[in-house]
Amino acid sequence: MVKRILYACFILGLFSCKKPQSFEYREVKNVQVKHIGFNKTILGMDLIFNNPNNFSVNFKKIDCDIFFNKKFVGKYQLDSTININKKADFIVPAAISFDVVDLLKRGFSIVMNKEALIKVKGFTRVGKSGIYWNIPIEYETEYKLPF
Repeated sequence: MVKRILYACFILGLFSCKKPQSFEYREVKNVQVKHIGFNKTILGMDLIFNNPNNFSVNFKKIDCDIFFNKKFVGKYQLDSTININKKADFIVPAAISFDVVDLLKRGFSIVMNKEALIKVKGFTRVGKSGIYWNIPIEYETEYKLPF
């Protein structure tokens, strides 16, 4: 009898877990050039998001492709856990490295423009109590370049 009650509680708990909603992009702040070189240039920035969920979640992993003016420039990956409060804004630090020579081959207009369309597309692992889901990320914003 006790086994049946525990099994019923487990099934009920499993179905009561709500899949987290995707985070809402707010803005990009503090874009700065960390390192300049022809083989490797690193841009640092803070990505501001909002957790629209009514519960706190753990943000475990990010794997995204980064585009400037619809041209692929590199990948952004983060493999650390961040606890995010319910209905709160949070900052994800980002460091994106890319090859300047390759970037120039792909489109000189990316560097010459004073504004860039920044697009991030990929996924993140979000969860609570050890249960994680892959949540898609797709954000686009116009950003005035600092250089």
